[in-house]
Amino acid sequence: MPKVNGYEIEPGADLRGADLSYANLTGADLGGADLRGADLYYANLSNADLSGANLSKATLSGANLRNADLSGANLSKVDLSGANLTDADLSYANLLGADLSSANLSSANLSSANLIDANLYKADLSEANLSEANLINADLIGAYLYKAKLGDADLSYANLTGADLRGANLTGAYLSGADLSNAYWDSATKWPEGFTPAPPDAD
Repeated sequence: MPKVNGYEIEPGADLRGADLSYANLTGADLGGADLRGADLYYANLSNADLSGANLSKATLSGANLRNADLSGANLSKVDLSGANLTDADLSYANLLGADLSSANLSSANLSSANLIDANLYKADLSEANLSEANLINADLIGAYLYKAKLGDADLSYANLTGADLRGANLTGAYLSGADLSNAYWDSATKWPEGFTPAPPDAD
């Protein structure tokens, strides 16, 4: 079995608190692994299998997770600030309170993900699939949601100040208490039935 920084890399591995910062884990199979509190700062995890893994409170700031499988993973309170998650599968993942500020999530699959209290400040979510995601109280200030799929997502009390919603599909989304101040959209933006947003230039 492969070893990285002295740690065995295999499905279900116990890597709690492991120091894997800057490690090359491209294509690694870590499905179901226990990575709670692990340091994966700037690690390369592109195309890695982390499905069902426990990454609670792990540090993945600046990590490359392009096309990684994180479906059903526990990412609660994880630090993914500035991480590359382009085309990653985060469906059904638990991202409660996660820090995804300035992360690249373009074309990522976040369907049915738990993003309650998540920090998505200035995150790139262009063309991402957030259908049925739970974004209650999420910070989406300045987020780039161009052509994002938000159908049936719960955005109650989310902060969308300055967010780019051009071409976004919010059909069936819940927007109770959401802050859309200075957010902008276009004629291609689809809103929930009966919802009429204030003009983008409104005070």
